[in-house]
Amino acid sequence: MSEMNNEFEQLLEESLVTIHNGEIVEGTVISVKEDEIVLNIGYKADGIITRNEYSNKAGIDLREEVKEGDTMSAKVLKVNDGEGQVLLTYKRLAMDKSNERIKEAFENKEVLKAKVSNVLAGGLSVVIDETKIFIPASLVSDTYEKGLSKYEGQEIEFVISEFNPKKRRIIGDRKQLLVAEKKKLQEELFAKINVGDVVEGTVKNLTDFGAFIDLGGADGLLHISEMSWGRVENPKKVFSVGDKTKVLIKDIKDDKIALSLKFEDQNPWLKADEKYSVGTVVKGKVARMADFGAFIELEPGVDALLHVSQISKEHVDKPSDVLKIGQEVEAKVVDFNKEEHKISLSIKALLNDAQTDEESVEETTAE
Repeated sequence: MSEMNNEFEQLLEESLVTIHNGEIVEGTVISVKEDEIVLNIGYKADGIITRNEYSNKAGIDLREEVKEGDTMSAKVLKVNDGEGQVLLTYKRLAMDKSNERIKEAFENKEVLKAKVSNVLAGGLSVVIDETKIFIPASLVSDTYEKGLSKYEGQEIEFVISEFNPKKRRIIGDRKQLLVAEKKKLQEELFAKINVGDVVEGTVKNLTDFGAFIDLGGADGLLHISEMSWGRVENPKKVFSVGDKTKVLIKDIKDDKIALSLKFEDQNPWLKADEKYSVGTVVKGKVARMADFGAFIELEPGVDALLHVSQISKEHVDKPSDVLKIGQEVEAKVVDFNKEEHKISLSIKALLNDAQTDEESVEETTAE
């Protein structure tokens, strides 16, 4: 009887497969717990996949991942784990497969897409299958970003710039995709715009000297002096970041675009000769002063010079002795030059006219 048992055991062992560390085996799930999967792999002992060897994802319930009867492939870690069972790994097999895929992507410069799994101090971590890929902060964007928290959970595209799985160094690069896309958009933009075109853009950044407008491929500079036919004290009083505006392309030099809001059909000098002909009495506000006179703003974009000698019938050393910025004055146009955009005013002439009129009234009354 014992001989028959020995023969049976020998035949059973011969019918079972032999396995080695590192070998890939296939089995059927015979039992699933929250943190453990048991596989029948056709060996004298069952195979065990722990939660840590199933996935890098934290806290998963294996009962939600596989069911009894499922067929799985796994890699042998230890033929005998010390308790007579075979220790298997599913995640390392998946990692090997994903490494092959990532290697091909690296060699072919393929664009990959994955969700950001972790925001680290020095960059972003993404996972493709079970392979972790690190994207350094310097390769996340083509512009400086103070923090990367906004990328948490976001799906991003990137290429593999370095592949060394033995050293666990697989580096992703998102920056070069953004640079390439911007270059493409820039080329498309410059191919279709010309000086004199009116285009729509979005205010991207504001400085003391102007606004940078995103034209969809390149930024153009709208200088403070080109924001209005009149004076602008500060761009931030006119625009906010994100504002949409139509602008005139004033100049294009290499990759620099100069913009303007001074549309010619709105030029106040077009009809200035009708409004400010010689002899016309006008009102305006003192805009700025120099030792030789005061500049009076008659309307936005149209200034006139009130020479110091024409401020009063009395002697005036300098305009600031009798005038203030913002003060409204009334004066007479004594000279007009449309070509040079120059208008000269005189309060003295207006006073002389008033005196002459007064004297004429007195003479008429005496008669």
